Amino acid sequence: MIENLPNIHKIEFDDPEASNDVSREWLVTNGLGGYASGTVAGVLTRRYHGLLIAGLPNPLGRTMMLNGLAEILRSPKESLFSAGTLELMGMHHTDVAPPIDFMLEDGLPVWTYRYNDHLVEKRVVMDYGFNTVHVSYSLRRGNGPLEIELRPGVNFRSHDAPVRTSSEVTCCLVVKNGEVEMSAAGYPPLRLISNPPAKFVEDRKVIPEVLYRMEASRGYESEGSLWSPGSFRATLAPGETLVLTATAEPQSDEMDGKAASDFTAQIARRRALLSRVPENLGSYPASELIYAADQFIIAPPRVDTRTIEAAKDDRTVIAGYHWFTDWGRDTMISLEGLALVTGRHREARAILRNFAQHMKYGLIPNMFPEGAAEGRYNTADATLWFFHAISRYEQYTNDETLVRELLPTLRTIVEAHVAGTLYGIHVDAKDQLLSQGAEGLQLTWMDAKVGDWVVTPRRGKAVEINALWYNALMWMENWVRRESGPAAALPFAQRAVEMRRAFNQRFWNAESGCLYDVVDGEMGDDPACRPNQIFAMSLPFPVLDEIRWKNVLDTVTDKLLTPVGLRSLSPDHPNYNSKYFGDLRSRDAAYHQGTVWAWLIGPYIDAWLRLNPGGESKARAFLEGFVPDLNEACVGSISEVFDAEAPHIPRGCIAQAWSVAEVLRCWLLTAPRPTAVV
Repeated sequence: MIENLPNIHKIEFDDPEASNDVSREWLVTNGLGGYASGTVAGVLTRRYHGLLIAGLPNPLGRTMMLNGLAEILRSPKESLFSAGTLELMGMHHTDVAPPIDFMLEDGLPVWTYRYNDHLVEKRVVMDYGFNTVHVSYSLRRGNGPLEIELRPGVNFRSHDAPVRTSSEVTCCLVVKNGEVEMSAAGYPPLRLISNPPAKFVEDRKVIPEVLYRMEASRGYESEGSLWSPGSFRATLAPGETLVLTATAEPQSDEMDGKAASDFTAQIARRRALLSRVPENLGSYPASELIYAADQFIIAPPRVDTRTIEAAKDDRTVIAGYHWFTDWGRDTMISLEGLALVTGRHREARAILRNFAQHMKYGLIPNMFPEGAAEGRYNTADATLWFFHAISRYEQYTNDETLVRELLPTLRTIVEAHVAGTLYGIHVDAKDQLLSQGAEGLQLTWMDAKVGDWVVTPRRGKAVEINALWYNALMWMENWVRRESGPAAALPFAQRAVEMRRAFNQRFWNAESGCLYDVVDGEMGDDPACRPNQIFAMSLPFPVLDEIRWKNVLDTVTDKLLTPVGLRSLSPDHPNYNSKYFGDLRSRDAAYHQGTVWAWLIGPYIDAWLRLNPGGESKARAFLEGFVPDLNEACVGSISEVFDAEAPHIPRGCIAQAWSVAEVLRCWLLTAPRPTAVV
């Protein structure tokens, strides 16, 4: 049993300049897709930084409601200390005081600030299942009282909208004692409630020229204005706490009761997550990854409700924060690490059923656009990963009932692939290999596109697509045999045998001693050394002949392996790009042309263990590079991608579902086994 004690992940700033580093960020989520996020230093650098980004039902989607608070500490005139101010968080980059330390306690951010001899502790928590955030300020130590002023800045907009987007905000004051309400056309009102009630001083003004420097570096609009209705002011004595609650929930007795901020309940919920997992996952860093995994499992915004309880049988996976929605491929790859390893089997079942219900044309959705109810189906691999996710679910739960329920859907999928479906996805009758591709579309996981430029089209017979297709056929043969007998399963087995034979004939590149990335493509067979070939031996049913496993693994190890995942292209390729940085075109040119992907460490370890059975303790070394990364980018999570060369700077989304999921899955896979007691 894991002890019910705080899990502390602390960053101490020995160098004062380190605490001003805006590269470290934090993230808190609410199970609805909503979140709060910012830099540890307290400066807004992204359009996505804010204290309340509400996960609202479609068509609104995730909405910026409370961009930030200017937080100012002052010594009262009667104080023994000299008069002065200290700004903890600001709308601008100047004059923001650094914290003396920062930590995650049970995955939630905690800052400590020093002002003269006062120590002030700040915390942020969101109510799970509600679009409500609480920010608390506690005077932990000090000789006398301290004044605190909190000035909200708002600009209601989609969280994806450029920072110059403006909304007409109106303010209604003194709805209750210490409560302020703001609204804009088309959005739910935002209510701010202080507890204990603080004095609100009306002082309406525009905060101009707020600079979001990360947006500037990414080639987007980077300056915008915020509107502020005034400020909350209170005096704290040592030991006292002020909580400011921001909520987009309708006014009700239930929500008013939450205004006092039930931090205890949220911490208890988070600690309960650890009680579901094996004991060897209960300590750092695995415990940190379990908290991170929780951030991605949400009630989909397509459900016409704001409460997580009303949607308890409908779940999906946010692919990454801040800008990704739910993607079919990412969800299916992540399912084991996010929901099965962590003991959240009911939610895993809901996720699988959710995507099955959206199956069309023999495909599950590639992704659901922000604010949209209908998915897009431009994917050749998400549906094949669906088979893999179902197989993993059954292995963890022995739930044959769900497989039986989904089997008609799975039959339809196979039939559609054999007959041919959207975007040129079809089985070639000559060799039973699966081909895909349509002009102007990117259908595999290497899906970067800028305007009309598809960076890595990979049209033809892609290596990992066919490895997944073989596994889908093998699982169908197993499931159909169990339900209907050997005769009904025989066609799947025969098709698998034929395509496996063709795979080993067509994909083996004798000249390089590894696998082609694509065969029968637009330009013939593509010999580029990419990580996709690892799936031919890492999946449960290896399609690659065993005699060639070592060659493939050695090639991937020599050319692609890094401490934080696999490069997407070998450095000896002319299109190799070592840095993922700059505007959208520059980034997408590097996205799958060398950039390291953290999630690929999972299939690499699977392949390595297939060749080195019993080598789990040695395989753990492949994960050690991720431990220091938990202190960088999004503290406590793992980024989407990394630069291809040392120091492997984290890039892209600051918290990515499949990065967290695959590292967590493999952390358990490589954990020391309990010693038998004689």
